[in-house]
Amino acid sequence: MSSQPSDPLAAVDALLAAVEAGHLLPVPAERVRLREAAGLTQAAVAQALGVRIPSIQAWEEGRAEPKPERLQAYRRLLEGLAQRYPAPAPTPSRPQDTPPAPTADPALPPTPATDTIAAAGRPAPHTPHTPRRHAVRQAAKRPTTTADPRFPHGPLAVLDGDGSAYGVDGIVLECPATTLIELVEWTLKESGLGAARLNRNGKDSDPLIVLTASAAVKLGLPERLEGREERRSLRLADDHPVVQQIGKAKWQLTQRGFGPWPRIYRAADGSARQCVQLAILSWDALDTRSWPGVAAMHPADIARVLGTYAQRVITPRGSTAVSGLELMTALRPPTKAVQENGTWVSGHNPGSLGSQPLAPAPPEAIAEHPVVVNSGWSGGFLSEEAYQWVRDPALLSDAECLLPYAVGLDLNTAFLAAAARLTVGLSGPDHFHRPVFNKKIPGSWLADLSGIDLDPCLPSPFTPDGTRPAGPAWYQTHTLAYAQELGYDVQPFEAYLRRETGAYLDPWHDRLKSAYLDTLADLGVTAGLTDADFLKAMEVHQQADPAMAAVLAAIKATVKGGIGKLRERPQGRTYRDGDPWPAMQRPTWRPDIRAAVISKARVNMHRKLANMVKLTGLYPLAVLSDCVVYPSPGPSPLDFLPYDASGKPLMGGFRLGATPGLAKLEGVQEMSWAVDLMEKGLNPARHIKGGDAVLDDGE
Repeated sequence: MSSQPSDPLAAVDALLAAVEAGHLLPVPAERVRLREAAGLTQAAVAQALGVRIPSIQAWEEGRAEPKPERLQAYRRLLEGLAQRYPAPAPTPSRPQDTPPAPTADPALPPTPATDTIAAAGRPAPHTPHTPRRHAVRQAAKRPTTTADPRFPHGPLAVLDGDGSAYGVDGIVLECPATTLIELVEWTLKESGLGAARLNRNGKDSDPLIVLTASAAVKLGLPERLEGREERRSLRLADDHPVVQQIGKAKWQLTQRGFGPWPRIYRAADGSARQCVQLAILSWDALDTRSWPGVAAMHPADIARVLGTYAQRVITPRGSTAVSGLELMTALRPPTKAVQENGTWVSGHNPGSLGSQPLAPAPPEAIAEHPVVVNSGWSGGFLSEEAYQWVRDPALLSDAECLLPYAVGLDLNTAFLAAAARLTVGLSGPDHFHRPVFNKKIPGSWLADLSGIDLDPCLPSPFTPDGTRPAGPAWYQTHTLAYAQELGYDVQPFEAYLRRETGAYLDPWHDRLKSAYLDTLADLGVTAGLTDADFLKAMEVHQQADPAMAAVLAAIKATVKGGIGKLRERPQGRTYRDGDPWPAMQRPTWRPDIRAAVISKARVNMHRKLANMVKLTGLYPLAVLSDCVVYPSPGPSPLDFLPYDASGKPLMGGFRLGATPGLAKLEGVQEMSWAVDLMEKGLNPARHIKGGDAVLDDGE
């Protein structure tokens, strides 16, 4: 770190050697030209102004502007150099459009934090001027976030070892903290970080500080969790100096302790929360499956990835699965302010899951659950899972085997598409005997579908493995409704139904759908492309911008992980059946909602499979979750998907496109390769992409 001169203006005067003063800062490119024309290095300018070299870099790239105490000195330097080294042939430049000043959401009442931020004299948020980022911003059709004056520097920052905190839109803040407690205090009082609530009845998002390995070591943390117990529990021991430091300063950790995603907090000060979320990169906070390549990026790029995700989805609070579940609650808060006898109190928010967990019906639970163990339940369980089906090779025709290719189609965020306008139960289950089936009532029904005889070349829509049901079993409402749609009489023996219902997941679906489509647009996959152009764009979209490709992967992982978290199982070697575990004690432990999403997704898949037979005569070779493999005369989906005479896709079957529920190319292999796997009892859909490609069911 450079030392600060006592008088920055005098130091600038020494550099300029009699350069006269002026007024406005030139554009970023001109700042670079003037410094280089004078033969000055960034280090020399940083030394004179008493700032770090990254600050000079940020000013010259247009990612930040000098703070007031350095602005006058930097302006004098640049304007003095401009007099000595004038531009050889200046050309007028078109002024940039000035965006309107951000305004606060009138639905969100001001909090005490607003006055605190204003008093701190923080600089206003800065707009990047690099052509690449401007192009990305233009690609999105709608803004991803509304600026909030309480949080001028965005939702998060990535801190490196020299004290530079990289934020969204290229902002670089100087963080003087040398201990974890100092970091927490700086984040809450000086950083200007945070995000506004997603629902007027919810809570603002806590600021997130992401620590690089060097920053973690500087703050007294190990670069990696090295001890045997630390690796096993994924958290620091309670006697670690940093954990003790937190306690001595009267701060607290959540029950999950100091792991890769620690949350440090104190009781709220009035309506202002006192909580900081940390993420430690070298402790594998960013799983490579959900955040491919992000942990190895430069801090500024990490901030861009996580910042985009925060603005379009939610500020990360853990894994993408945790964030997906938190997003549900943030969009449908359990409580809201209501008046009772002239006094505002906390009351139930209609349409939410409430603030207390609900016991599941025995068939909706899992074998370890106290409801099952304590009641001695032996009546079977709801088994609504994604497809894992391979057609019997004996049912392959000679014509199919002679086709040269096996082509895999993948449905875009199939679980997200299934969540759209999905009615789920909001209250506890009630038990009914011999109920009349009603497709509008969400719940679990005991029925016998074994007598239904369907095409053996298609998977059964009633079981995850696609085999015909062997007898009575529990089904979610959508599965029985589909049996009724196929023309069969449905007569349940009993049911567990919910009287209060609603489209709980609608705002979750809408936000994630927008995030998904906006991010695809940033990668060049936009609405209105022809099917051929869509396939070409999808071939190269991940190479267009690795940062946005990582955001897209995280959004998809958020969908699957969030649905999977609705039925999170107990963990740990010491767990015993019948004991409660943390996940089941939250209102969002709702296996019935998870079953509803998966049931609808599987039914949607079967409906498309059946329609493809009607439209094209083609049968699938295999299905795995949201991936289906077809025999094809050519290496492209265009070679077998149904189109009318004008080239327009026919409704009912699989269609190509970016929207959730539409299809994209998953992979292409030789037909002989697929048949060989099928004869070995393996699923071609698992490997159609090549390598070790595997799809999962959301958990």
